Amino acid sequence: MNKKVLLIEDDLQMQNLISDYLKDYHFDCTSFANPKEALEEFSKNQDFSIAILDLMLPFMDGFDLFKKLKSIKDIPIIISSARGDIGNKIHGFELGVDDYLAKPYEPRELVLRIEYILKKYKNNKITIGDFEIDKDNKEVRVDDFPVEFTKIEFEIFIFLIENLNKISSREQILHATSLDINTKNRTIDMHISNIRYKIGDDSKNPKYIKSVWGIGYKFVS
Repeated sequence: MNKKVLLIEDDLQMQNLISDYLKDYHFDCTSFANPKEALEEFSKNQDFSIAILDLMLPFMDGFDLFKKLKSIKDIPIIISSARGDIGNKIHGFELGVDDYLAKPYEPRELVLRIEYILKKYKNNKITIGDFEIDKDNKEVRVDDFPVEFTKIEFEIFIFLIENLNKISSREQILHATSLDINTKNRTIDMHISNIRYKIGDDSKNPKYIKSVWGIGYKFVS
């Protein structure tokens, strides 16, 4: 697991405390007091697995920094702030922060939350053969090329991936998607055909999505 942490905290005493504690738990922590310098580094080096940021920073509000970081790369972000009122917490979660820790807190709690979030993100990112799948962002790449699925196509694709090497009936596929319950089998087949086309799977001799006559389909690794 990549354990590179981007820490943005202008209180140097707090910064050193968090950084030293994270290093004790084998995290590679890069720290900044200046949010502009942190953004510059993040734009050049996007190998960080998670960011921790204060809200009361010089030159830039923490929520603005959050949005700028997310615009560069969608990594999990934890707010670490003395602004612990419910209004700021609600605003943070509405923006999409992954967690919000109100100071003061025990550094061990921060470590546990980081580990939990990274485990969750890892579980939602799947690599199978030529495919890289990000379930959270609904992104699929084949041989590092992005695949543009519709909502329904993505739902079907994920269901087949999660049932790798198992036969899935058309009825099972239907119930795993947001398709209308009265959708006909032919519509399922059409979506499968579109998925095959988009991932470069030959419909006459498919490599990935096999047809199982009279039943449904099977994604093979």
